[in-house]
Amino acid sequence: MSEIPNRPAGPAGRIVQVETKTLGTSWRDLAFVRIHTSEGLTGIGEITHPYRQREVCMLLDHMGERHLLGADPFDVEDIWVRMFRGDYFRGGDVGGVALSGVDQALYDLMGKALSVPAYRLLGGACRDRVPVYANGWYRGEREPETFAELARGMVERGYRGLKMDPFGPGSQELSPLERRRSLGLVEAVRAAIGPDVELFIEGHARFAVAEARRLAVELQRFEIGWFEEPLPWTNIEDYPLVRDAAPVPIAGGEHFHSRFDYRRLFEVGAVSVVQPDIVLVGGLTELRKIAAMAEVHGVVVAPHNSQSPFCTTATAHLAFGIPNLKVVESFDHAFEPYVFEALPGVLEVEDSSVGLPERPGFGVELNDEVFAAHPPTYGHWDLFAEGWEERNRA
Repeated sequence: MSEIPNRPAGPAGRIVQVETKTLGTSWRDLAFVRIHTSEGLTGIGEITHPYRQREVCMLLDHMGERHLLGADPFDVEDIWVRMFRGDYFRGGDVGGVALSGVDQALYDLMGKALSVPAYRLLGGACRDRVPVYANGWYRGEREPETFAELARGMVERGYRGLKMDPFGPGSQELSPLERRRSLGLVEAVRAAIGPDVELFIEGHARFAVAEARRLAVELQRFEIGWFEEPLPWTNIEDYPLVRDAAPVPIAGGEHFHSRFDYRRLFEVGAVSVVQPDIVLVGGLTELRKIAAMAEVHGVVVAPHNSQSPFCTTATAHLAFGIPNLKVVESFDHAFEPYVFEALPGVLEVEDSSVGLPERPGFGVELNDEVFAAHPPTYGHWDLFAEGWEERNRA
């Protein structure tokens, strides 16, 4: 493993402390890494994991000692490679989240040290606003009237794109009754929101190939924006079979953790919409490279984001400079008000988009008092359990 370079430090100074903080919410725990430098600056990155939060925080304690203390935050590529080779070369979600959080925090530190928004360090802007769609709005019974009413409410709030998983606990194959019920939910939502609001269908990697192909054909009539992860991510070679069944865009890729994982996805032409997540894929450094790979293959980018409003903000900073961007995901509307109090400075979603940031870095700090008042719960909910869409945690 390479040693931390002893070159002269840049304007941020050197890293002197790495800490993690976790906030409990009714849906999932939200976790962050905060990096301190010798110049008194702090950089924030999100390290939210769906169900292995303690493990990520524990790993970061060790990774900080091995790779970060004494390092210059401006050496982003060097730090990324040393962490990847030294702790993450075997892959995995825990190491991927830890590495991603550090990478975000470094861009936050650089922006603060230079007094510029982070997006200016990430290719600048090629648009004035980043489009955003809403997920997590269908928190209720799997009934057409319920889903339709909730969808109308989101459109009234200004969203021009919605994503939903209509398939309940479905796995491998749906019964004829469940297939009709699921498609009936999509039909009700499409009728409620009209033809001009984009509707994205989430598959959560549920189905066998034959069922996924059948659903792709059935979903055509609803003019969906994409059918997301119709197959398990381990079956990447089978994705073209679904893609070829119907002229419905296929999306996926959130589960992969570096550009090396994405290589096969592009080689087989698995998707027309790729969905890397800055909290899972190696941070902003890696997502930018994956977006460039996608552009070479004629694929658009719709970054995945099932995390906090901080992740929406950090993703937007990068998205401003992605030429082949389609849209960014957001759950921001679904969080309790205290989440925004815990993360002062996050960008606000207005009219289904966010505007150009002005504050240095990501412009966000952590409110320690709010974190202390809402400790983590370490709960878990199962996407393949009956009633998961109610978001009731075990």
